[in-house]
Amino acid sequence: MSERGLFAHSRSPRSGCRHRLEDHLRGSAALARAFAESFGAGDVAEYLALVHDVGKGCGAWQDRLIFHAEPTGKPVGIPHKEAGTVLAARTVGRQLAAVVQGHHGGLPDQNQIKDVLAELRGTGVDAERAREATEAVARVVPEILREGRIPPPAWLAGLGSPQRQALAVDVFTRMVFSCVVDADYLDTEAHFAGGEPRVAARADMGVLLKRFEERRLRLLARRAASPVDELRERVYAQALAAAAGAPGMYVLHVPTGGAKTIAAGGFALRHAVEHGLGRVVFAVPYISITQQNAEVYRELLDPAPDSGERPVVLEHHSSVELDEEGAGAWARMAAENWDAPVVVTTTVQLFQSLFARKPSVMRKLHRLAGSVIVLDEVQALPDRLLIPILSVLRDLVEHFGASVVLTSATQPSFWSLAQLPRYGVIEDVSGLFEELRRVDYDWRLGPEVTWESIAQDIASEGGEQVLTIVNTTRDSARLHRLLNSAEGEARVTAPVWHLSTRMTAEHRREVIRHVRGELAANRPVHVVSTSLIEAGVDVDFPRVYRAWAPAEALQQAAGRCNRDGRLDRGTVVVFRPVDGGVPKDLSYRAALEATGEFFGPGDASAPDDLEALECYYEKRWALQGTDGRSMGESIQELRRLWDFPAVAEAFQMIDSRYAQSVVVIRAEKTDEERDAIESDIALLRSSYPAGPEPLRRLQPHMATLPRHEVAEGLRVGLAEPVIGDLVVWRGHYDPVRGLDADDPEDRGGYVL
Repeated sequence: MSERGLFAHSRSPRSGCRHRLEDHLRGSAALARAFAESFGAGDVAEYLALVHDVGKGCGAWQDRLIFHAEPTGKPVGIPHKEAGTVLAARTVGRQLAAVVQGHHGGLPDQNQIKDVLAELRGTGVDAERAREATEAVARVVPEILREGRIPPPAWLAGLGSPQRQALAVDVFTRMVFSCVVDADYLDTEAHFAGGEPRVAARADMGVLLKRFEERRLRLLARRAASPVDELRERVYAQALAAAAGAPGMYVLHVPTGGAKTIAAGGFALRHAVEHGLGRVVFAVPYISITQQNAEVYRELLDPAPDSGERPVVLEHHSSVELDEEGAGAWARMAAENWDAPVVVTTTVQLFQSLFARKPSVMRKLHRLAGSVIVLDEVQALPDRLLIPILSVLRDLVEHFGASVVLTSATQPSFWSLAQLPRYGVIEDVSGLFEELRRVDYDWRLGPEVTWESIAQDIASEGGEQVLTIVNTTRDSARLHRLLNSAEGEARVTAPVWHLSTRMTAEHRREVIRHVRGELAANRPVHVVSTSLIEAGVDVDFPRVYRAWAPAEALQQAAGRCNRDGRLDRGTVVVFRPVDGGVPKDLSYRAALEATGEFFGPGDASAPDDLEALECYYEKRWALQGTDGRSMGESIQELRRLWDFPAVAEAFQMIDSRYAQSVVVIRAEKTDEERDAIESDIALLRSSYPAGPEPLRRLQPHMATLPRHEVAEGLRVGLAEPVIGDLVVWRGHYDPVRGLDADDPEDRGGYVL
């Protein structure tokens, strides 16, 4: 073995060479150090990456690599994490040894680390292999053996209470883990690609801010003048002024139609320039807003197509699970790592990653350090997870050099739940809301209201341009059929479009773009949508129908009505169909009860009444209990124990038992486009790392289905596995409603 050397990976198809173990350990260590320097953990991350694959140094592992894995393409099948786990526990502490032990399977709990360390002190096969591997690797990488311990950053030791420190250690471990696994993946990918690790150079945020400003002015010059333009300019100017403030947590509370997207972008870029921050991450609750915001920021920030420069804006909303059992040895290499100056993603992606334990999900986390994190439409954060979410945001601000911006038209009073020092961006929020009132509410809440009666009302009273927003994909499909029925009294003469998560991202984008064009040309157009359209999507209807929902949803829906203020008043019809569907979870029921108490016809308040909204949130949270457990305090208890598997299981923004991504190749695609999609599917299925690019390119072609439907599709041959839990759907795709909207309801569609 000494003559042939030690290897980490089999031969590269490009170079024909095996990956030398010392090169992989040192290469990963250098990358991990660079990633972790921004939060004072360079030494810790470098050492953990240096020892993460030490176990590969034993003779049995090396023989299996060369004589089994390489010729068959199958895994080596011999554990290799334990030797590095022992070294890590000795040098950086048992808590952080979890980083090495979990770098393939996911962060373990502390009991598992104790068991591993106890077993390796014995005389069993694994213990002997670990000692053999350590001795062999130390001959070529002697720095794995250190005399003293590597201390954690000083800030970690000075946090006061043990509970506060335990939570900080939880976040610190996750961030270091992210640095190590991303470094491991990048170095491995570079070996198989025959090049250098794919790490983008740090962007010049000053150049990006200047480009943003220049293009913003050109964009405004192309748009038709609006009565609210002066107010939007005032919001933007205040956002830029506030961006010069100290790093921290900011609140951008602006009514719907106040141009929050542009204001948040300007704030984030200027704040990054002022404080030397290297990245901006925009997180939004709906994929539809992700798509819209990414388009806006690409127009304002991406280089010209023929410039040869890398794109600035990365859009990431794929929720493919790449750590699934049987996903393949290299599946995790396709995971996204957010190596871009501007990232537009979903709140689900952001927070599921922050509370996960699997490496492919967590490799991007370290990019949050030294970043501006803009959380758009924060009212959509789930109540049952608010306490851990707010806790982690506070740690990112206080210890990882991030600034956080909370933006919403219906800003919850989070500060009543957690200590969150914060700065306001807008000087006179109440005055701004008064100026931007542009709709009247018409309430239809009686027992006579049904889908048929609402469809008839839309057909007879709605006019030529109507948006209707409902709560479930089943309801959207049902109402869409009623409005299109040739025999029914409710049939409308205008084209009726449909939007739901059962349509691919590209399909939804096309529909929204078409609808905007019809509205701008003042042509007849009707849309039936789930709630994905109501928060942040830039459409302007004279009349909007909204199925009964929590107060913030009602106000967000109103933001799609008379958005540009060209009418004296728009009309928002709030209706409660007796045969409509609503989610059944506790927080949603509490929100509906609180909405009914404060908002409605007569003497009740309108949904844009700020005082009523504050009372509404207090009541809504009180209805769920006062001990905090219904809002995530039990997850905090697990975090203090560093029980990473239990935290990951408990923290679910979307129940992963239901939502699953599927790739759809629509019939409208050209042969060339179909070939490109099939080529990316083949790349993901190949036996070598493909990097995240194929998944990035497939995102527009993904829709969401319930897992039981996907399982049935696989069983009967309508779907084929691709990678992880991603499948390609070969069954029927309706050109209007997407994937078979008659099927049982997708519960994931309820969750923001």
